[in-house]
Amino acid sequence: MAKGKAPRRTLDSYTLRNINKTIKAGDCVLMRPAERSKPQYVARIERIEADARGGNVKVHVRWYYRPEESIGGRRQFHGSKEVFLSDHYDVQSADTIEAKCTVHSFKSYTKLDAVGNDDFFCRFEYNSATGAFNPDRVAVYCKCEMPYNPDDLMVQCEGCSDWFHPACIEMTAEEVKLLDHYFCETCLSEDPKKLQNSLASSVDLDTKTCSDYTSKFKFRILYRGLLKPKSSPRDSKLLLKPENDDPADINYSNC
Repeated sequence: MAKGKAPRRTLDSYTLRNINKTIKAGDCVLMRPAERSKPQYVARIERIEADARGGNVKVHVRWYYRPEESIGGRRQFHGSKEVFLSDHYDVQSADTIEAKCTVHSFKSYTKLDAVGNDDFFCRFEYNSATGAFNPDRVAVYCKCEMPYNPDDLMVQCEGCSDWFHPACIEMTAEEVKLLDHYFCETCLSEDPKKLQNSLASSVDLDTKTCSDYTSKFKFRILYRGLLKPKSSPRDSKLLLKPENDDPADINYSNC
């Protein structure tokens, strides 16, 4: 008569001797890839279990996908530390865990003073079978109508409050950093008096004063760790499925 499968028990936590770290359900970890030339896999632990003797420890995980691992591949607006929470679950040996990491919300990530090797962020859930994202709409910025990449420098127009990439306004990052103020082409074409009246005269911690004008202007640079993005006046755009990549809705190639 065949022996029944040995019962396994769920562990509240488990200490990884190879890295001297304790893990528990809900922690995010970096796992050894199948090929050493590949980056480590990012996963969230759902459950930890062991055999009756406390050995043969397995972790039930939910994988995070890097943009290049998704059906549509990496896009211009994807950050270097961006990952997608997928619907792909798996069971792996606890021995494959190489480090603990932190997967921040997008908002929390943009507030970090410094990004470490173990810091990542997630703003989308990803369906590994269909390539669909949740949410499927995202705010866009600039003339190129791209979602915000926290790795990129952007400058805010003082008139319309939209944000722009230096390259999209034919400037370098160095030139943008030297600006005391910035107005986009659309706002510059408006009546100067109307434009001046629309500007706030107060100055806060993230502003620089332009002494060349009779009123004070606000100048903001958008960059990870310096200033988080605020609402864009533009409508949200559909984050398309890869198989229906229509540039009329969101153009990924012009920025």
